[in-house]
Amino acid sequence: MEVPTSFTLNNGHKLPSIGLGTFQSNDDPSKVKSAVKLSLELGYRHIDCADAYGNEKEVGEAIKESGVPRHEIFVTTKLVYQVSAYANLLISKFPMPILRAKTTKQSDTQVAMERDYPETWKAMEKLVDLDKARSIALGKTPERTITLISTDSNIGLSNFNILKTKRILEIARIRPAVNQVEIHPYFPQKELFQLSSKNDILLMAHQPLGGRPLDVVRGNPDRPLPTEDPEACKLRAFKGVCLSWIVQRGIPAVPKSSHALHMAQNIQLKRLGEGDLFLIDRLSSQRGPARFLDPSRHLGFDIFDEESDQPVDNQAPWD
Repeated sequence: MEVPTSFTLNNGHKLPSIGLGTFQSNDDPSKVKSAVKLSLELGYRHIDCADAYGNEKEVGEAIKESGVPRHEIFVTTKLVYQVSAYANLLISKFPMPILRAKTTKQSDTQVAMERDYPETWKAMEKLVDLDKARSIALGKTPERTITLISTDSNIGLSNFNILKTKRILEIARIRPAVNQVEIHPYFPQKELFQLSSKNDILLMAHQPLGGRPLDVVRGNPDRPLPTEDPEACKLRAFKGVCLSWIVQRGIPAVPKSSHALHMAQNIQLKRLGEGDLFLIDRLSSQRGPARFLDPSRHLGFDIFDEESDQPVDNQAPWD
């Protein structure tokens, strides 16, 4: 059996197994445009971007100039304050309601601290009611004031842990189509995958190779990334094996790259044998799980806490 090239969302829409991630590419948007155009030439049909990345304009220009018909391309973007993009999947970026507040670190900065994220989900559901979005997913930073988006959109979540996903499921009229979360050999997210599968939510892997988060949001800074692990390097073409491992589990992925060779390798998936699967599976069990994207120091609280829905008591650390 071949590795799947796409997955079916709970509303029947198709999502490609591998997409191009553009996170942390906003320092040079022109590179994003070049990478997107190249990815489409190589056969990619899923582009993952976000308003917060500052690259939606370049992604749109690349798609237009590529010559690939727009209906053949699946575009995911993420909600922060407002969205007016022509996207196929609209994701709520982080599980927090929007609170305009002044932090102790940045007293003049308006910081998005969305606590009442179920209300954001209800607002996103209204887009579906208005036929402005077709699917919903869990994502990174939601707000209840949402501008109208293209009629060809789906909606979902990202970076929602088990506790927060369950809270959404308690109030949702429309089940999330996707939850985009960190998944790689050091962080397989097996329990979240089981919950998602049981509730017909498709997990999508960002940072499928561990990523390289900025220092301010880097978790486990003393741990090597999967691509730097001596044990992992015993596997030939580890990056391709890693992506094949993720997709073979039933999880689409959006690896980021701007290098032609790496981009080409990332879509060359192959069916793995039991030996390769065993070697990758034991990386997290041998060393313990490691999350490499952790904004808790930056936010002042832990959005991934499975014991309490932080921040609690409607109170942020700087209030």
